[in-house]
Amino acid sequence: MGGGGKGGGGDTQTTIRYAPYIEVQHQTFLSLVADHRTAALADNPFTGYTDVEVEDAFFGAGYTIASFPSLYDMFGKFMAGLDIEVLWQQEFEDTVNSPEVANLISAEADLMDDDIEATSIPRLQTGMRDLNSVMASSYPIGRAVIEDGRVKSIAKFGAELRYKLIPVAQERWKTHLQWNQQVVSIYAELMKFYYAAKHDVDEDNYSYASKYRLWPFTVLDYERAALGALQGATSQKTDVAGASTTARVMSGALSGAAMGAMVGSQISAPAGGALTTGGSVATGAAGSYAGAGAGVGAVLGIASALTY
Repeated sequence: MGGGGKGGGGDTQTTIRYAPYIEVQHQTFLSLVADHRTAALADNPFTGYTDVEVEDAFFGAGYTIASFPSLYDMFGKFMAGLDIEVLWQQEFEDTVNSPEVANLISAEADLMDDDIEATSIPRLQTGMRDLNSVMASSYPIGRAVIEDGRVKSIAKFGAELRYKLIPVAQERWKTHLQWNQQVVSIYAELMKFYYAAKHDVDEDNYSYASKYRLWPFTVLDYERAALGALQGATSQKTDVAGASTTARVMSGALSGAAMGAMVGSQISAPAGGALTTGGSVATGAAGSYAGAGAGVGAVLGIASALTY
């Protein structure tokens, strides 16, 4: 560090100097950055990005959010105005008094009629004939008794069948209620998931569009960070939406450290004389300064990452 000034309380200037080998390597580093600036500006990595359409990504081609009823309409269809008593009557009627039940009772009646015609009536006629009472009042009474048993048996069969179907009707009623609730709940979750996905997709689209537009400034930010690295210069940079700040800091720190280590590996120290670029020396034999060079390079990389 050197200082100079004018007599009589004039202006004072202070110049900060670093070790010659550090200044030389820093100048070489700045030259490399400047050489690659134009190529980096022309090679924008975000040029080919195409916006993702959330409708196609979420629903598939041809479907939009407008293709589905609103959550309010879905709730109104399945839950609003739901009368559980009316629903119970409907499920009970459809289960206990369904056409299938009537068909079962009719089939049982047919089977019983066949059994009566084949067994009971022939026995009655044979008995009446043996008693010589075919034309007497005993025969019609006997037929009436058989018919009475038939009617009672069919009624008993139908009552038992319907009684056993009551738990089935109750289960159908409960299932219907649960199904209504599940439809609305799943539909609500689907809509919530859609809008969450839309937020993420829009954020990524805007993020890449911003990165594309800000790419020249991003390149210049790196060059500015390289220029002020030795002074520990800091700057504020507005992050582009869509990326994790922690992830960017860690990635930048690792990349900067690797770059600094690469630069540091090119540093060599002479046994005597001045240090020059490329490992040659003005006087004396070149010695090993890899450790110190790597340390300086790591500092440069970390400083660049923190600045950016």
